[in-house]
Amino acid sequence: MIQSSTPLIVTFLVYLAGMVLIGYYAWRSTKNFDDYILGGRRLSPTVTALSAGASDMSGWLMMGLPGALYASGLAEAWIAIGLTLGAWLNWRYVAGPLRVYTERTGNALTLPDYLTNRFDDRNRTLRVLSALVILVFFAVYCASGVVAGARLFESVFGMSYAQAIWWGAAVTILYTLVGGFLAVSWTDVAQGTLMLFALILTPVMVVMANGGMDGSIQLIRGIDPARLEWVGAGGALAIVSAIAWGLGYFGQPHILARFMAAESVQSIPKARKIGMIWMVVCMIGSLAVGFFGIAFFDLHPDAAGPVDANPERVFITAVELLFNPWIAGVILSAILAAVMSTLSSQLLVCSSVLSEDFYRGFLRKRASQRELVWVGRGSVLLVALVALWLARDPDSRVLGLVSYAWAGFGAAFGPALVLSLFWSRMTRDGALAGIVTGAVVVIAWKQFVVEGMGFPLYEIVPGFIAATLAIIAVSLLGRAPAQDIRSTHAEVRASLRETGY
Repeated sequence: MIQSSTPLIVTFLVYLAGMVLIGYYAWRSTKNFDDYILGGRRLSPTVTALSAGASDMSGWLMMGLPGALYASGLAEAWIAIGLTLGAWLNWRYVAGPLRVYTERTGNALTLPDYLTNRFDDRNRTLRVLSALVILVFFAVYCASGVVAGARLFESVFGMSYAQAIWWGAAVTILYTLVGGFLAVSWTDVAQGTLMLFALILTPVMVVMANGGMDGSIQLIRGIDPARLEWVGAGGALAIVSAIAWGLGYFGQPHILARFMAAESVQSIPKARKIGMIWMVVCMIGSLAVGFFGIAFFDLHPDAAGPVDANPERVFITAVELLFNPWIAGVILSAILAAVMSTLSSQLLVCSSVLSEDFYRGFLRKRASQRELVWVGRGSVLLVALVALWLARDPDSRVLGLVSYAWAGFGAAFGPALVLSLFWSRMTRDGALAGIVTGAVVVIAWKQFVVEGMGFPLYEIVPGFIAATLAIIAVSLLGRAPAQDIRSTHAEVRASLRETGY
């Protein structure tokens, strides 16, 4: 814990007050339910890029990933490589088509809404199933954000974990509940900028404290040469599992929502450039803090205890040692920014599912815009309370929670979404088969193969493959889609070709 807490408290309070003010301004700009859920589809390229990036890079970027590098060395860097590749493919091949298709299919506001309209699912089985999958896996994902925020407050302010989970989540819940999608997107821009600053400055200071790049590497080689190896104890299987994280991007509802909310398909290429530059810089910074932190804490063994007990504290503890309390407060606010940006996006997606796909979809089809906004706000609060309950275990690890939810979304929705955008022969039953198969295989593989048999292949790999095969097989075995569905698909593809996709 930082010796002088007053500057830290002041910087944290200023940051949190700023987020609340943005939420208030967004509240004033939210006129209807479309604004609350998707911002009226008017995000600029910069806001689209930074919002997608910040909502993606949660507390694991500044806690889980550096912790993995600190504990195991360069072999864990394959996760970052896989994620970067997956993010680029998502921006290049999914963002534009999804933006056009959701507008052509009943102005779909959510992923379940899109799938329902894309396949003209009149009995709404797709809507219910996909909404349930989102709620189940996002409950775990939101819990990871609460855990990351609690770790920060616990470490910095010395409060108990039970208190920290409430303080860490309170402001995020407030501005998401009040301002909706616009608040989440606008705060993401501020948070993404703060994260970029922290992830450029901190690794530079760590390396300088170690005596430079060459000195750092020599220190690490003397501590444990294995941490310099790109292939770790897990061998090729571990590398495949790490790179496979990239597959998860195609099925993340909170990231896909940013593509749907872009002001136009023409703005996507500019947003992609901004988003990818931001991501690469942040990834390199995160990896560097964890990797060079090995040498840093070997030089400061008196401060290494908390980090050795929980490697996910490496970023926080390094900042506390390297910077004066005022600068440390700003940088540690970036960790809170990473947590808040993702947690707020996830809360909003769950809110949209409960309000749009369940409440308006089944209970109140003619609900007013004002009523739907308030139902959305109530849903944010409900989901937040569930996440707080799931995060109550003080032994929770951020990266472990994220990896499970990431695999669940990637396998359940990734193949279904990609094939729905590019394959006209795909059917509703194929989509159902893919979502069910992907989710079930992820859960079963995690429980019985990874944990039960000790076979460490990341569950997204078999889940993604099984879901893809299920979609293709069931679609080909069934009746071809109706002519109007195929006509809409052809119109979307023609529109995309006109814009260069």
